[in-house]
Amino acid sequence: MGEKWLVMGLGNPGDRYARTRHNVGQMVVDVLAHRAQARFQRHRSRAHVATARIGTLPGGAPGPQVLLAKSSGYMNLSGEPLAALARAEGVDVDRILIVHDELDLPPHELRLKIGGGEGGHNGLKSISQHLGTRDYARLRIGIGRPPGQMDPADFVLREWRGSDAEEALVTVVEAADVVESVLIKGFGQAQMELHTS
Repeated sequence: MGEKWLVMGLGNPGDRYARTRHNVGQMVVDVLAHRAQARFQRHRSRAHVATARIGTLPGGAPGPQVLLAKSSGYMNLSGEPLAALARAEGVDVDRILIVHDELDLPPHELRLKIGGGEGGHNGLKSISQHLGTRDYARLRIGIGRPPGQMDPADFVLREWRGSDAEEALVTVVEAADVVESVLIKGFGQAQMELHTS
């Protein structure tokens, strides 16, 4: 498992969006960077990138090298910087993991999958378009459906409040653990452990 990974957390830039449901993916890569004591720097691909070794392999060796990435632009433009970063750093599609919010999962539920549709998620649509495939790994973080007649577009840009915000922090840490599991144990093993736990 010596190959380099690219983990992108989806979200929108700036403080205005930092604590919204749509930015949960960026929150996860922030946690991973903090654990690895890695700093984000602007890359020529127009992504912010932190290079780190994540986790510890059996026997105590440092875990695999990973590029933790956040787009410097808006969610619906995520694909271009991701594809440019993967090309520039020589990362294959089977070593890309996208961390994103998911309306079609109950709040705080985590699911790993490879490929499939985008479910109306504009960040994923952009990534599929620029990679030329939908067959990339995703860690889906459930945010649930909006209450009543609320527009989903408004819902995803709302901040978590109260106990929901506290639960979100726990979920983000759990999601970071799942990413580490993917990088160290491989996608299949991590998926099996997550979905049978």
